[in-house]
Amino acid sequence: MYTNPLKLVILVIDIVIVVLLFTKLFKIVKDSRAWQLLKGIGLVVIAMALSSFLGLNILNYILTSFMTYGVVLVVIFQPELRRSLEELGSNKLTKLFGIDKDIDTKTKEEIYKIAIAAFELSREKTGALIVIERDIEIKDIIETGIFMDSEISPQLLVNIFVPKTPLHDGAVVISGGRIKAAACMLPLAGDKDIARELGTRHRAAIGISKESDAIAVVVSEETGKVSIAKDRSIDCRC
Repeated sequence: MYTNPLKLVILVIDIVIVVLLFTKLFKIVKDSRAWQLLKGIGLVVIAMALSSFLGLNILNYILTSFMTYGVVLVVIFQPELRRSLEELGSNKLTKLFGIDKDIDTKTKEEIYKIAIAAFELSREKTGALIVIERDIEIKDIIETGIFMDSEISPQLLVNIFVPKTPLHDGAVVISGGRIKAAACMLPLAGDKDIARELGTRHRAAIGISKESDAIAVVVSEETGKVSIAKDRSIDCRC
């Protein structure tokens, strides 16, 4: 096929460059939410191929149109739709069928320890922000903070948020039943998403709940109230 040695060399160089680029891209995105987003897009591509093979023309047309125009709009402009693709690419495929165990059932002991810490912080009116990772990994958020990888204990959580200590500013991220990092930076929700009286911690809690399925626990240093941010909204509990 390639009788010209020069063309064969160019082909080999071309293949090597493509392999190196894809390897580099994989290393960059494998530990971030972008990897889950790509897996979600990959599942859509597989569904598109199967619908074409099985002759499901209407479904194939919808998926093809989505891949042609929708992915760019989702990735750039729509955090909610981007989050849906991330959930599609996560390990919990039961969500596709609306089957999802309640987080309180899955992590009762973890939640109990966090609750003890939250109400102790509330009693002292010490501001705090604790993020609990669920199905969508937030390693990019963890990497913005100080890595800890410690067991969860109410005493440690309370100590982290003592004012004027090195780790008190920012969020604690809990992943896999462990305190992964402290002093993490979270994306902030826009002004239209929260009431004026709520501050930066509440804005950050809503921000992370919009971009992932994480749950954020907020303690207000002004009022001592404990709030829960989940699924793009916040609920002031007490």
